[in-house]
Amino acid sequence: MKKKSMTALLCAAMAVSMLVGCGSNEKDSGQMTDINQGGDVEGNNAEEENEEENPLTVWCWDSKFNIYAMEEASILYQAEHPEFTMNIVETSWDDIQSALITAAEDGAMEILPDIILIQDNAFQKNVISFPEIFMDLTDSGIDFSQFGQAKTLYSVIDGKNYGVPFDNGAAIACYRTDILKEAGLTLDDFTDITWDEYLEMGKIVLEKTGRPLLSCQSGEPDVIMMMLQSCGVSIFDDDGNPQIVGNEALEKAMEIYQQMIEAGVCKLVNSWDEYVQTLTAGTAAGTINGCWIMASIQSAEDQSGKWGLTNIPRLAGIDGATNYSNNGGASWAITANCRNPELAEDFLKSTFAGSVEFYETILQSTGALAAYLPAGDSSVYKKPSEFYGGDTVFQKITEYAGKCPRNNTGVYYYEGRDAVAMAVRNVIGGSDIGSELEIVQNTLERLMEQ
Repeated sequence: MKKKSMTALLCAAMAVSMLVGCGSNEKDSGQMTDINQGGDVEGNNAEEENEEENPLTVWCWDSKFNIYAMEEASILYQAEHPEFTMNIVETSWDDIQSALITAAEDGAMEILPDIILIQDNAFQKNVISFPEIFMDLTDSGIDFSQFGQAKTLYSVIDGKNYGVPFDNGAAIACYRTDILKEAGLTLDDFTDITWDEYLEMGKIVLEKTGRPLLSCQSGEPDVIMMMLQSCGVSIFDDDGNPQIVGNEALEKAMEIYQQMIEAGVCKLVNSWDEYVQTLTAGTAAGTINGCWIMASIQSAEDQSGKWGLTNIPRLAGIDGATNYSNNGGASWAITANCRNPELAEDFLKSTFAGSVEFYETILQSTGALAAYLPAGDSSVYKKPSEFYGGDTVFQKITEYAGKCPRNNTGVYYYEGRDAVAMAVRNVIGGSDIGSELEIVQNTLERLMEQ
């Protein structure tokens, strides 16, 4: 595909894609505001900086999550490298994606910073489309085996590593244990189960308590996509071709989802705020989402001790199906405009890819869970959570991340996701699953031929 066509595709995908995890459901201002050392949002602008200090410039979003984590990583690295400085520029994901397209299309690498945060589901799309922008980190000395395989593979293209995994987007199932008790059920009843068992117990909860077991934002296929990844299945094959028609896991996922809605086990709401309110107000008995949803759940402080956490259901009768999946997350990349690649590599290797202490710090302040597996063995991660009934939920989620199957995203992930979302809406409205999947297949094939 010609670069102009690819650029148009990326722009379109950027406009319609839903960002999940890490505060991405909040509205971004689109402004690039330096929060550290007076950075230039147009790039590194090396002539205006002290070459002896040679600060690394970083772009990322969310001041309370990603930016805070980068600040703490900088402090940790400075303890061993007093001359080190960092310039962090708050930049929305939309602005980052736009800058990547501009840099590649116009050959304007100088507008890019040294380090950049990339949404996991968009990582392969960008590296495949614009390989000249991203540094190959395979031989950087970073031990990628210390991260969950599924998380790492988001930023692996043709066997090469282009990203350093950051936040943990492992999928979790959270339940109001007091509501389950009212229905004669316990958290153990929902551990290591199938979606069919989930549906039947959901009917019991609805009958006994009047509450749905699950709530979802209408028009968003997050639950469907989590079901697929839990089986190690994607909507694309390893060569990037659509695999929609005949995709047994996708058919089963849509069937179960339809049944849950028809039975009242899953309640659809119109907005993100309404979804969160079903959790904080107790109008839904639970949720299934990326572990970042815990921050929203825990905003209802009066519910401390009333929640439990376990793994998600699996699809029965599907080869390779597991009780583990992922939803959301991002990884760090070093750009081709980096003026000191060795410094950038060492910084990431010493912090995000090598320090349990770092992950303990950001966990206690933000609840940011690591994709770095050794953190799961730390005393902080093993600390019981009063909110979740005294369970060691942080250690548990880190273990879940290590068991999550891979998800092949490729270049057309967001287009495929949006097409599946439309099919789901039509199925809920009465359309036939098989017919809708044929439409999705044909839509993607035509798009990829352009």
